[in-house]
Amino acid sequence: MKIFTALRQAIYGWIMLLRSEPGWQERFRFTASGLVTALVLFYLFAFLAVVLASLDYGVPGPQEFVATMVLQSLWLVALVAGLYGTRFAVRDKSPILPILVPGVYALVFYLVVGALVSLVLGFLLPLLWLALVWMLFRLGRLGGGWTIGVSFAFAILTVLLLVGLPYALYIIPAPTPAA
Repeated sequence: MKIFTALRQAIYGWIMLLRSEPGWQERFRFTASGLVTALVLFYLFAFLAVVLASLDYGVPGPQEFVATMVLQSLWLVALVAGLYGTRFAVRDKSPILPILVPGVYALVFYLVVGALVSLVLGFLLPLLWLALVWMLFRLGRLGGGWTIGVSFAFAILTVLLLVGLPYALYIIPAPTPAA
């Protein structure tokens, strides 16, 4: 199966990226088909996370399932917003796929580990956020060729959007108390 080969290569690529080993780029496909493969894997694991959560919370109805999948899609929006926000701030014109494709795989890691951690030891979730900051920082340094400060800003911005966006959306439709 090519899709699971791509996942295995992405895992090796991320290990190499975190160790600053040369040749990590060969583990990812920086093409439109490589991005589609990463997105398919993201949604596959998002579906599995919903199934895993249903063991604890019960099986969601069709509307709840769609809402959950849309909420998972906001993580991709956070990654793209962090990427484009950083590129706009530093006037970067380089291709986005060397950051976007590994970034989607980082979100797959966050999705899988986050689903397991939240079911077993939910209080450790902030440690997972720090791990994701580190991963995105390394991606900014090696994939984007950005400075330490820009890479750190990209990582923090993306994780803040990733964590804060769902909470902000929960607050928006809340009724305001009568004065």
